[in-house]
Amino acid sequence: MMKKTKKTKKQPAWPAMIALVALLLLPVLLPASSAIAQDDFPFWLDRDYDPAIPTIKQTLGYAPGERITWHRDALRYFEALAEAAPERVRIVEYGESWQGRKLIYAVLSAAQNIARIEQIKAAMQSLADPRQTPAEQAARIIADQPAVTWLSYSVHGNEISPTDAAMLTAYHLLASRGDSRVASIMGETVVIIDPVQNPDGRDRFVHHFTSEAGLQPDSDRLSAEHDEPWPGSRTNHYLFDLNRDWFIMTQPETQGRVAALQEWYPVAFVDAHEMGSDSTYFFAPEADPYNPHLAVDQRESLQLFGRNNARWFDEFGIDYFTREVYDAFYPGYGASWPSYFGSIAMTYEQASARGLVFRQYDGNELRYAETVRNHFLTSLATAETVANNREKLLADWYDYRVTAIEEGEQEENRAYLFPVQHDLAAVTRLAGLLRRQGVEVARAAEAFSACGVDYAEGSYLIRADQPAKRLIRTLLEPQVAMAEEFLAEQERLRANGLPDQIYDVTAWSLPLMFNVAMHICDRVPEAEFASAGTELVIPAQVQGGEAKVSYLVPWGSAPAARLLAKGLLAGLRIKSSDLAFTSLGREYRAGTLIIDVADNPDDLYQTLSSLAAETGAEVVAINDSWVTEGPNFGSGNVVRFNVPKVAIAWDEPTSAYSAGNTRFVIERQFGYPVTPIRVDRIASADLDRYQVLLLPLAARGSYQNALGEGGAENLRDWVDAGGVLIGLGNATRFLAHPASGLLDIRRERAVPAARSGPGDPGEAGEESEEGKETASGSPGNGPVAVAVNVDTRSESGQGAVVAGSHLVDEGQFRDRIAALEADPDAVAGVLARADVDPEHWLAAGVAPVLNVLVRGSDIYTPIRIDAGVNVARFQGPDELLASGYLWDENRRQLAYKPFVVAQPRGAGHVIAFTQDPTVRAYLDGLNVILMNAIFRGSAHARPVR
Repeated sequence: MMKKTKKTKKQPAWPAMIALVALLLLPVLLPASSAIAQDDFPFWLDRDYDPAIPTIKQTLGYAPGERITWHRDALRYFEALAEAAPERVRIVEYGESWQGRKLIYAVLSAAQNIARIEQIKAAMQSLADPRQTPAEQAARIIADQPAVTWLSYSVHGNEISPTDAAMLTAYHLLASRGDSRVASIMGETVVIIDPVQNPDGRDRFVHHFTSEAGLQPDSDRLSAEHDEPWPGSRTNHYLFDLNRDWFIMTQPETQGRVAALQEWYPVAFVDAHEMGSDSTYFFAPEADPYNPHLAVDQRESLQLFGRNNARWFDEFGIDYFTREVYDAFYPGYGASWPSYFGSIAMTYEQASARGLVFRQYDGNELRYAETVRNHFLTSLATAETVANNREKLLADWYDYRVTAIEEGEQEENRAYLFPVQHDLAAVTRLAGLLRRQGVEVARAAEAFSACGVDYAEGSYLIRADQPAKRLIRTLLEPQVAMAEEFLAEQERLRANGLPDQIYDVTAWSLPLMFNVAMHICDRVPEAEFASAGTELVIPAQVQGGEAKVSYLVPWGSAPAARLLAKGLLAGLRIKSSDLAFTSLGREYRAGTLIIDVADNPDDLYQTLSSLAAETGAEVVAINDSWVTEGPNFGSGNVVRFNVPKVAIAWDEPTSAYSAGNTRFVIERQFGYPVTPIRVDRIASADLDRYQVLLLPLAARGSYQNALGEGGAENLRDWVDAGGVLIGLGNATRFLAHPASGLLDIRRERAVPAARSGPGDPGEAGEESEEGKETASGSPGNGPVAVAVNVDTRSESGQGAVVAGSHLVDEGQFRDRIAALEADPDAVAGVLARADVDPEHWLAAGVAPVLNVLVRGSDIYTPIRIDAGVNVARFQGPDELLASGYLWDENRRQLAYKPFVVAQPRGAGHVIAFTQDPTVRAYLDGLNVILMNAIFRGSAHARPVR
């Protein structure tokens, strides 16, 4: 019998309908980013604020830390503050990002200081040059001069809390009536807040987070809202790490910031960051190693700031750490570069919530509001430290400039000289770059001699006896030494299989990276010099007027490569000689461009005149094609350029840095467009319309896995048909993998240290006797094995056991615990010399020796002569290291191994750069060989399609 159901009253349908509509409208109703209410969060102990100053919630609709603020909204809030308190706030626009977003900073101080703000800036300029401002005058200035504190936030787009802390800091300084420090900070100092250093990256992150937001913020570390897709949002539009761009100044964000800092000369500079989510908070003092060119009082002053930060963190019960991880050695950080004009520069690092809440490894739920609060506290504490130590910090800043001049007069290295040389354009660019950073550079108006060397008119001189002396030594000298104690500790860690503590590259000498000749002299030459300008390119003119036969562009410089790129895009027909030749008594290098009048439009002279002025390239008109030495213009050794369609692998597994940096170099430094193609499309797409494809470094995964056998086959077919495939850095792993079948070299494993007997250590990397096979089965370069009996039977579930042996010393113990097969130890970054084979067309116009930034652990076998050419190979073990600190085993193994390998395949070519030539866009000395790979590679291909 069926059970009788109770009849219920019919419910109205509208509540369910409303719920359904709400669910459908959830993406519309969802706030810009999911929010966690923070109205009662204790950002500060006293909440007595001036109601005349607009709060973040009144302006943007949410409380601090409740949402992640878009760049446009951060600017809107600062504009609201300036409108509410114009006598205490000024907004200055100092630049624009690649994507057109404004870069601004806010100047905050007491009304009486803002009223004379230009006078305050002028006074700092006076203190900046002790040669014009003697000590007595400086003392008078310091007595009445507010000190400048510069607070910079969110240089990395996904380091989100600093920007919201910047807004809260500004509000507090303008509105707080209960914080007794504020009057002193505003009266004794000028606080400059740069709220968003990387607006393109920040908005990329906020867009990602908003797109992944659900019903409520998710603390799960696996949640999509915490897991950014490629390329991530750390970087700017061209995927540069802006915190590595300070002295090379390739990006507009950096260029504007460097110029602005030199208008104000802050005595303290803070770069507010975020770090791994499972950490706490870091502030100064920094970790070892310190750059030896920092002044003693700079290091001592770090203690002042650190102790005051700690005091306020203790007040709030916040954990922190100092003197670990983040060092003060590399000069290209925001927390380093300002040090070299005298500032106390510091990095502050907060564990990131990477959203509104994040569950840390110990189960703690880290809220975004906490991360904002912590940066807010250190921002105020920093400004407080400057206010409390105003006179000391200003006096120290002035003394930094004084002692720099004195040291420059007394030290052995007193003059840095750049002679007139083949690539004078690179020297000009280097000189302009230094001038833009406050370095005094002069150019000789006459010939002169110094330290036994003759210099022609037009040579450059940089004297050490100037306020920027420490920056000069840091950027120009071939070696900046790390403390011996630090290096010894790194070797100890490495010997025990522990990671070293070297945070970034150990070499960055600009003359080496630009591959220009520089001489250091112990005295200043006497001659007539004129101040060099800040220009990076000097416009050129066509030499010889309008030609009847041809125009020649000597090859081997960036301006010539720019003219080639722009000329091809302008429709010019351009040829080039693979060999050197002599025309009308002048010898022209291999690679020289030949632009025939008969092959080009009637306005060729006007076009080349415009391109010479724009690019700075030398253009020589000739009216006679006769060549007295070398190939004639119609020789088979002269190739005609096509207009190559260039593509670059994009998206995972590529390194965003490498992909972006490479695209930037080609597009922005040479003016040639690049098509980014996602890697998963390369595997099966028809690539016939492209002549060149670049594979940047891989970061997440490998090309082998991403492309698979089908992708490798597609690339082989494309190269066979005339494509030029260029691998950069560890992309060579894919090219050299046996399964890809693209390049006949192999990646090497580490060479174990051979031992000739018990307790008798052998030479690292030493081959066994006469190359005989070792017990490892490989000829030479292998370990001397000690045979052991292996019992593979399982006994009582304990697995395999081995026969006993005696270890008689530490050396045998080390041998026994060493990995049987391992990669070479990774290198943080050194500059290594590579010799160039001048016979190959890739070497046309290239310097005979290149300086290569070696990073990571990749080392490759040379290619055999019947398969291809080692166009550039590292020098011998005793000569290859140009700058930096290199593990001894790596130095020996890297010797004579290839940097550039070229292998013809079918109608095309495979070219490998075993190290990345475009890293951070600061290896200008490698640009010519990279342009050769692209343009000459395409010209030398013989496509069958």
